Amino acid sequence: MPAANDIRKGQVIKFHGEPHLVMETQHRTPGNLRAFVQVKMRNLRYGKALDQRFTSTEPVEVLTTDRRTLEFSYADRGTYAFMDPETYDQIELSEQTIGDLKNYLAPGGRVDVLFVDGVPLNVDLPSSVELKVTESADGIKGDTASNVQKPATLETGLIVQVPLFIKEGETIKVSTIDGSYMGRA
Repeated sequence: MPAANDIRKGQVIKFHGEPHLVMETQHRTPGNLRAFVQVKMRNLRYGKALDQRFTSTEPVEVLTTDRRTLEFSYADRGTYAFMDPETYDQIELSEQTIGDLKNYLAPGGRVDVLFVDGVPLNVDLPSSVELKVTESADGIKGDTASNVQKPATLETGLIVQVPLFIKEGETIKVSTIDGSYMGRA
């Protein structure tokens, strides 16, 4: 087993029986005290972030990880199906694993999935996605003097504030970070 000195950002370690993603590491040697490693990590099952201090020689279990790009196929009763475009294997993830990311999943959309020991634990979206507008009120003519916006419902059910010129059926680009309108696709 590697020592705490060997922990690097991006690795997944086992801490208290749970997988944790290492977000930051700092090696410190304060004065005449023993050296230690300060690690900022996030629990991959629950999303909780924490800081932990390890002695520099403490053994730490590093888990094997695999990151794959998958294509979203469909959602059915709280289960989300993804397909590996290289092997055509189908992988199903629970609604608990997906969380609020479901608002940005359109059929054919690609996501990065982190597998830890063969089990999918974390889903990463691209910084923006293209979604189709399914419902939007018509803009009022002459109401263009300022940056006036209106709500628009997208194909995933997400409601976004868009400019008045956006109409039903158009495809727009939406930020996955804050859910804001970025422009036409």
